[in-house]
Amino acid sequence: MLEQQTGIILVAAGTGERLGLGVPKAQALCGGITLLEHALSTCLESGVAVHTCVVVPAGDTVLRDIIDSVTGSHQHRGIVTTVDGGASRPESVRAGLAALPSTISHVLVHDAARALTPVNVFQRVAETLVQGAQAVIPGVEVVDTIKSVSGGQVTGTPSRANLRAIQTPQGFSAGLLRRAHDTPADGHITDDAMLIESLGIPVNVVEGAAEAFKITTPQDLILAESILQRRHP
Repeated sequence: MLEQQTGIILVAAGTGERLGLGVPKAQALCGGITLLEHALSTCLESGVAVHTCVVVPAGDTVLRDIIDSVTGSHQHRGIVTTVDGGASRPESVRAGLAALPSTISHVLVHDAARALTPVNVFQRVAETLVQGAQAVIPGVEVVDTIKSVSGGQVTGTPSRANLRAIQTPQGFSAGLLRRAHDTPADGHITDDAMLIESLGIPVNVVEGAAEAFKITTPQDLILAESILQRRHP
């Protein structure tokens, strides 16, 4: 069973400065519900994890109360714990890893900012791990033409057929993810998959979802509201 060996780290420790609401991003309301509530509810509804660890800003009691409310209102198997995050995303993921029990064999790392990610994306990633993959990430096809630029001039145009916009949850063998986070890396790492790539480990890609975009700006929040209205007219 998936839930006997898989854990989820839900990273909700972002400051939300670009969102401009004056509160941590996970507290931002979308359809009258916080982004954290949307994201955590989906984690629990996916049924893939026996242990979900939510990483929140240090000292944030509002998000901790929200977590208690969500876990109390959902029927789910498994444990939900909360830990303080760090000054950077990698530090927050490491805090979540440290809170998961050693019996966890697979870990999904998800960003609360991708609050509308559908349940089936979690399930695809988890199932691919159970089938033997060491690293799995969801992605969607790129619709824009992408240019490589240096010094204000185009240096290349990669084929869109070989490009994917990568999302979360990203799934990994727990031991591999711990090793990757224990290995020194440069400051240009933007997701956990890059750490795995730096070790020379193959990373599998499964189908993501358009709704799994990252809510970062006020415009993103407007789009998310529109999606929710279509889901629940």
